Amino acid sequence: MAVAEDRDLVAYCRDVAERARAASRQLEMLDGATKNAWLREGARLLRSREADLQEANQQDLEAAPGFGLTDAQIDRLRLTTRIINGMAQGMEEIAMQSEPIGEIIGSSIRPNGLLVEKVRVPLGVVFFIYESRPNVTVDAASICLKSGNAVILRGGKEAAHSNAAIAAVLAEASESCGVPRDAVQLVATADREAVGHFLKLHELINVAIPRGGESLIRRVSAEATMPVIKHYAGNCHVYVDEHANPQMALEITVNSKCQRLGVCNAAESLIVHEGIAESFLPRVGKSLQEAGIELRGDDATCRLVAGAVPATDEDYAQEYLGPTISVKVVASLEDAVKHIHQYGSGHTEAIVTDNLSAAREFARRVDSSAVMVNASTRFNDGGQFGLGAEIGISTDKFHARGPCGVGELTSYKYVVLGRGHIHQ
Repeated sequence: MAVAEDRDLVAYCRDVAERARAASRQLEMLDGATKNAWLREGARLLRSREADLQEANQQDLEAAPGFGLTDAQIDRLRLTTRIINGMAQGMEEIAMQSEPIGEIIGSSIRPNGLLVEKVRVPLGVVFFIYESRPNVTVDAASICLKSGNAVILRGGKEAAHSNAAIAAVLAEASESCGVPRDAVQLVATADREAVGHFLKLHELINVAIPRGGESLIRRVSAEATMPVIKHYAGNCHVYVDEHANPQMALEITVNSKCQRLGVCNAAESLIVHEGIAESFLPRVGKSLQEAGIELRGDDATCRLVAGAVPATDEDYAQEYLGPTISVKVVASLEDAVKHIHQYGSGHTEAIVTDNLSAAREFARRVDSSAVMVNASTRFNDGGQFGLGAEIGISTDKFHARGPCGVGELTSYKYVVLGRGHIHQ
């Protein structure tokens, strides 16, 4: 019986992927106006179906403790009126973006008269695996369809009812706008083995994108037979330079850490120059503690901040996604950069300084997907960068880096126009 069930699962996964591949071929012929109509209709339907979406979401929220979800994870699972409206607004913003497919990225006329054009094209089929956040269903579907890609969505079981309700809304928009229904498919089984089967289908799926915990991302990276766009962790740093405005540094630090705890662009580490530490650390430490944050720091931090506890190497490397932050006092910007290189994850780093030279050196030397100068780490986000939404934030350098929006889910091909040219 188990063998038969496994064969059924393999057949199901292949059928989904084959239908996605067929839909991707249809999407190649779809004009921008049709895709934009789908995005706007989807936004309208999301707002009009708010009660239905929240009813489905409530089922997931009630089941969440049984899945062992933390408070931060439950927060990410919740579909409030604000979040639903934000989902709809993201679709509308993507609809307002220029049509990417067919864009001529570059062109040149060769000495022999050949016109060589570099033209933007879709990737094809995206397999997107994600956890906990049902709003990501809309972001991923919108970005993929706008960029001409079919998408296979594999959400977590903890958001199954919410994702199914959202997928039904998007399917309704597809039917009314002439978009292939199979362009956006939600995997209908919670069987973990399905992910492995999809990851073997490199002849049908062009790229896999995992978005969730580190264990999920490492599994996908290890098993995938197609390219993977990923980030393992978001150990983001705020460095307060000796030339920082203290009030600005305090506000940026608290916002970077506390504005939302369970997200990958929240600050997990604070680095403070020793020239400002005596006056700044007690203030920021008090503010963080009043917000419920535990500080784990070096000897200087524990001396300056009452209630701080000693930090370990594991603390400095940790993505907490919760009410804890590591703290390090350094003697120079050089030491701050070394600390980030040793413990950072390549996601987001910020410097707070009034010294332009220090800001430029930090931005030049820190090797992360985004570097913030006098701004919160929370701004490393597709919506904040004007992408409308994102399918993830990549800490890789190939094929995409940072927030992955419409442009990052495209490739290109060369189109060469001649007038009877033959190679001599």
